[in-house]
Amino acid sequence: MNNTFFKAGGLSLLATGLLIGCASGPKINSEPIPNLQDTNEKKVKLTDEELEIWGSKDLLKDTIPGMSVDRAYQELIKDYEGKTVIVAVLDSGIDIEHEDLEGVIWTNIDEIPDNGKDDDNNGFVDDIHGWNFLGDVVEENLEYTRIVRDYQEEFEGKNATDIPEDRLKDFKLYRAAKAEFDKEVGDTQKSLNRYVTMNNQLQEAEETLKNELEVDKLTIDNVTAYKPEDDTSLNQKMLLLNVMNNIDEDLQNIQDQLAEAMEYFGNRSKYHFNLDLNARQKNLGDDADDFSTKIYGNNKVSGPNEDRKDAKHGTHVAGIIAANRKNEKGIKGVAENVLIMPIRAVPDGDEYDKDIALGIRYAVDNGASIINTSFGKYFSTHPEWVMEAIEYASENDVLIVNAAGNEGLNLDEKRVYPNDETPEDPTDFVDNFINVGSITSEYGGNLVSGFSNYGKNSVDVFAPGSSIYATTPLDTYEFLQGTSMAAPNVAGVAAMIRSLYPKLSAAQVKQILMDSGLSTEQEVILGGDPNETKPFNEISVSGKMVNMYNAIILASKTK
Repeated sequence: MNNTFFKAGGLSLLATGLLIGCASGPKINSEPIPNLQDTNEKKVKLTDEELEIWGSKDLLKDTIPGMSVDRAYQELIKDYEGKTVIVAVLDSGIDIEHEDLEGVIWTNIDEIPDNGKDDDNNGFVDDIHGWNFLGDVVEENLEYTRIVRDYQEEFEGKNATDIPEDRLKDFKLYRAAKAEFDKEVGDTQKSLNRYVTMNNQLQEAEETLKNELEVDKLTIDNVTAYKPEDDTSLNQKMLLLNVMNNIDEDLQNIQDQLAEAMEYFGNRSKYHFNLDLNARQKNLGDDADDFSTKIYGNNKVSGPNEDRKDAKHGTHVAGIIAANRKNEKGIKGVAENVLIMPIRAVPDGDEYDKDIALGIRYAVDNGASIINTSFGKYFSTHPEWVMEAIEYASENDVLIVNAAGNEGLNLDEKRVYPNDETPEDPTDFVDNFINVGSITSEYGGNLVSGFSNYGKNSVDVFAPGSSIYATTPLDTYEFLQGTSMAAPNVAGVAAMIRSLYPKLSAAQVKQILMDSGLSTEQEVILGGDPNETKPFNEISVSGKMVNMYNAIILASKTK
């Protein structure tokens, strides 16, 4: 299919007859929600209840820029039962025993549980609920760390003139990876040192004032009343008041946040940048550079650890898409009539191209019609394997919903893996891949999440991704944020379209999601930089944010 079709956008294209097939499902006569160009900025702080469900709210009725999910269920489809749709989640693993995922986890009915045999002859033994391509691997290097590790002996200290022509491509890759590695190692160490210093100063100040005031707990009132007798004590008082007035009065909460930050940056040094880690070789025994071996790992889709901490990201993603809407527990996922197929392929670190390529193929071969890919990286050693897998999904009418990334970058200028285009060639090479940026609950200049990547040619749509409340392991629920949360929101809408209108192709569903969204000419801040702004309708291919109410209406009219 001519990929310029998707770049053009616009409802008028749907009337040209280029989209083939016939959409069965409910006939809907409701009018779509219009673009709200004149809507005033919304800066009222959401209540706790509103914050937990803001992604489902309606901009027109609730003044919250959600996807109108609740309105769609209440006004359009409450009397309709759709077809069951399988959504594969390529991620860090999923706690398949979570109370709010009961009844929505895919089961391979052709496989006899735990008999040690490949009953369905798909090559994977006892793949009852999906597959774990990582085995017992949890922590991993970043891709540029692996590149430095693998090539430094050959290339370090050499110039391009020293390198044979057939090795120049890898030499340039090594140089770019080494520059990024050195920069990130340095920045991470600075950040770790800063948080350690802050933590030490805060603890020392707290202990000093507790002793001076003879109290067990510091409050703004007793710290304010404290009369220091020297400059050191005065500085400690001012530090505590600054923190308690501007961040959190409860110092334990601040210390917990500092501990989390120190753990994060410490683990980056310990695992992400550790040139001696070799986690895959030690814990999996598979060669990531050999695509001829395709069966490895195990069926433990929740991961190797009992606390399932490493499955947090994937469990959150799964809940956004399909948490049980009728059990009165936790949250309501975007979609009904969905089965989640867990595919564990994303470690704490960068994913391997081989695992992603094989994970996509596993999903396609086992009946998924949508694949959520909430991951990404800026270096890749085998991008062709993933691109071929994406093409395989396209050939089999499977939609891929991808997270655009969280570095606040213009992807028209910076290549990310995976994507369906490059900065050098913005023409999509497939028509089944939709790249999703993140918005906040604040309609106005801060609509785009400060972390979200964007791009007129490279990001297709936006969706709720900031402060999203969803399932986490061991029957818990948390707020997480990232384009990783925006993608499953879109995957949920896509699943409802494919459930209600199963004759629509993946390409048609992508186009519907893009054409039916809401847009605005509002100037929005990009990358969290108030000096960097653009109109919202100019930072993605569609210029829109996904809206389930409108998407269902448009799907009902698509032939």
